Amino acid sequence: MDDDDLTARLKSYEGHPAAVAAPGKDPVNVPMIRHWCEALGDTNPAYAGPDAVAPPTMLQAWTMGGLAGHTGRARAYDELLALLDESGCTSVVATDCEQEYLRALRPGDEITFDTVIESVSARKTTKLGTGHFVTTRTDVRVGDTLVGTHRFRILKYAPARQKQPPPRSERSSAELPRSDRSSAELPRPGRSRPLRPRPVVNRDNAGFWEGVARHRLLIQRCTACATLRFPWLPGCAHCGHPDWDTVEASGEGAVYSYVVMHHPPFPAFTDVDQSADAAGPYAVVLVQLAEGVRMISNVVGTPYDKVRIGMPVRLAFRSYDSHDDELVLPVFRAAEEDV
Repeated sequence: MDDDDLTARLKSYEGHPAAVAAPGKDPVNVPMIRHWCEALGDTNPAYAGPDAVAPPTMLQAWTMGGLAGHTGRARAYDELLALLDESGCTSVVATDCEQEYLRALRPGDEITFDTVIESVSARKTTKLGTGHFVTTRTDVRVGDTLVGTHRFRILKYAPARQKQPPPRSERSSAELPRSDRSSAELPRPGRSRPLRPRPVVNRDNAGFWEGVARHRLLIQRCTACATLRFPWLPGCAHCGHPDWDTVEASGEGAVYSYVVMHHPPFPAFTDVDQSADAAGPYAVVLVQLAEGVRMISNVVGTPYDKVRIGMPVRLAFRSYDSHDDELVLPVFRAAEEDV
């Protein structure tokens, strides 16, 4: 089957249902709303109290089937995925979603939803490989009233082939595994390390990165209600006011939560105190600053298995080699190191 024939068969599934009148597992309820807000640090008063509504972005949460999944998925969607598998597109990655909110959901609302295969793209080539984008549209209802729409897009693709390394006899010592090099050939700490990816700087966060370059950690403050916010946003999530100024963080904080990354290996994110080709594990931490906001960063100078929730930390600025110049990033050290 050539690409044109495959695309035609795939597109024949457009408009077919993926789920029909599937019920939500639970009514809209206060405990799930509270857990959601606690996880995201959202203190909007609209989501608490006797007249509470659900955060609009919870729209998909009410449709999710949990570990057991939903039993009402239509056969067309499984057939579409099977056809893609047969064509070699055996891998999948979620790419994006879009949501439209038409009416607030309130505790006690019982939702149903219908999902349709909205579109299947022609074959596309990406860095991951070649494949097809599949978009589904889910309409969420309470009774007969449409309350929101959720579009979800995946890429089903055939993984790109990785370049094979040259035979061992043709490889330089720098390309050999550590066990095959003499100690004199091992890279020194801080040298020959994969480069850190540069952060995306835009008009909404440029002031933050300008402060970091001057070794200042700046937090946005709403000029209307004085609410602090991080990361930087174009407007206040508490009162909606667009104007803001900044306050400089004291640098004091504590580990609020953390995760240890084991796979995939990523030497660019291991501590520079380790050897240049160390590939982890490493800890990613959520730090609660003394000012009350939280930020994601690294704790440097502390082994990943010694990081603990509640551990006092202090801000530091560390320079890294980057693609075109020096990259300065805010990191944290265990507070006792400064004593």
